[in-house]
Amino acid sequence: MTSETNVTPFDHSHAAANETAKRSDALAVPAISADSNDRFINRELSWLAFNGRVLEESGNEYHPLLERLRFLSISASNLDEFYMVRVAGLHGQVQAGVDTPSQEGLTPAQQLEQVNAAAGILMRSQQDMWRKLHDELEDTGIRVVDENELARTEKDWLESFFLEEVFPVLTPLAVDPAHPFPFIPNLGISMALDLRRQRDGQQLSALLPIPGKIKRFVRLPNMSQDGKEAIRFIALESVIGLFSSRLFPGYEVKGSGVFRIIRDSDLEIEEEAEDLVRLFESALKRRRRGNVVRLKIASNMPSRLRKLVISELEVSPRDVILVDGLVGLAATSQLIVDDRPDLKFVPYNARFPELIRDHGADCFAANLE
Repeated sequence: MTSETNVTPFDHSHAAANETAKRSDALAVPAISADSNDRFINRELSWLAFNGRVLEESGNEYHPLLERLRFLSISASNLDEFYMVRVAGLHGQVQAGVDTPSQEGLTPAQQLEQVNAAAGILMRSQQDMWRKLHDELEDTGIRVVDENELARTEKDWLESFFLEEVFPVLTPLAVDPAHPFPFIPNLGISMALDLRRQRDGQQLSALLPIPGKIKRFVRLPNMSQDGKEAIRFIALESVIGLFSSRLFPGYEVKGSGVFRIIRDSDLEIEEEAEDLVRLFESALKRRRRGNVVRLKIASNMPSRLRKLVISELEVSPRDVILVDGLVGLAATSQLIVDDRPDLKFVPYNARFPELIRDHGADCFAANLE
């Protein structure tokens, strides 16, 4: 026996209207007074949000792996430029005592505080992405190794490379009252070292500026791995640490760490200057020696060396960043190798319209036909 139940017909138009109303409530923009500062978005925080979207592309698994690495490198390079110019401008305003709020109601000091907080979150995300991409690169046969993973033949090759290519351009410097702290150029990477003299145990601090002309990652000779040819790199600072006895004979390295500085590189040009060429030349020289606006220190640097670097560079604690990972992520673009086209975007070859080609590349003549 079957029973029939009266069913009220479903009103699709009414349900759709309710759904539209709910959606409108969710997307409703709160009313903002025409005189409120909330009408505006701070341009520096907006730029950081944009660069965050650049970084997000490095996590897009629809992109080839090396292209994702390229996005990571671009986001790091963008952030360097941002601090060199935009944040340097905020530093200048704070030092000059400017407290006039911007259109969104933030003073330069408040902007600087919020920018540093947002940039800190962005940099941690960059390091997390680097660790993720590092593991994925290993799965494809591209590895960044440390000194403990080197084969004997690789160490021999690296020693020859170090003596021929690296050693001649390095200038180890002692740091003590008799030897003042040297000048470190903008975006320069340096190693700080804690040394102990083997003869009497005396301690010495040393600095090793790394010339920018040397690539940050050294590519090792190709070697076979599981029947496939592996591509292996090692960071330059690891190579230097491996052969530090050549640089400091008679001393033992007790601790070390790398640091990188960003200087004020904002250019102020007077358009009515008589000689713009000379003005630019002098401005570019000043740019190289601008004030330090950001100091990035590897988190594994010993505390004593860290305090020494911060003190000698006269950097405010708010402008010091401890990096738990790779210092200078922009250099990861050097890992994008040409011999793995399968991990890169397919090159785009534009098609030249035949009609225009038939008219000797004259688009106007082709259009008149």
